[in-house]
Amino acid sequence: MRYWVRLFILMSCVVLSACSTMIQSEVTAFHDWPKDLQDKSYAFAQTREQENNLEYRNYQNLLRAELQRLGFVEHGSAPPARLKVSMEYHMDARDVREVQPVAVDPWYGPGFYGPYWPHYGYYHPFYYPYWYGAPMIEYRENRYRLFSRRLQIGITRASDGKKLYDVTVNSEGTNGSLAAVMPYMIRSAFAEFPGPSGVPRKISLKMED
Repeated sequence: MRYWVRLFILMSCVVLSACSTMIQSEVTAFHDWPKDLQDKSYAFAQTREQENNLEYRNYQNLLRAELQRLGFVEHGSAPPARLKVSMEYHMDARDVREVQPVAVDPWYGPGFYGPYWPHYGYYHPFYYPYWYGAPMIEYRENRYRLFSRRLQIGITRASDGKKLYDVTVNSEGTNGSLAAVMPYMIRSAFAEFPGPSGVPRKISLKMED
């Protein structure tokens, strides 16, 4: 029986490991995207601080690749671009404390009950978890840091400043590297572009090794 318990624990660890490689984001886009827009030329609208920010340049390259995939063409100063693209991002961290009840078998240690197959006509009183009454309950504490990431991307018409696309991506997880998560947040921002307007969506992307 101990073999099956160890196998169950091992499989649980594998499942949790797989879940930890998913980047889950809540994406909300508001847009007034013209259906007949043929000219998708754009230029980045960036602040003075962003112009000299190496981290921003890295994320800008990720955004540039995603826009190119969608058929946008980046323009320089001439000829003037039809669209302006802006990007802002932020990350916060907070400490989380969880207390969970855990059933404990006093005979075999935490979480172990032993075999019990009543449907097959077999049981053993020394292995049946409720033979001597209800199991004991322990409260276990788990502490970790949770990171909240936020990405906002806007696309406006250069001629009059009218906003055509405004998307916000919110994501939480235990990965504290914004650089590692940003590629998936940018991809989530343009999922099914332009997508439904004003409808929050859950987007899950698996992180690559």
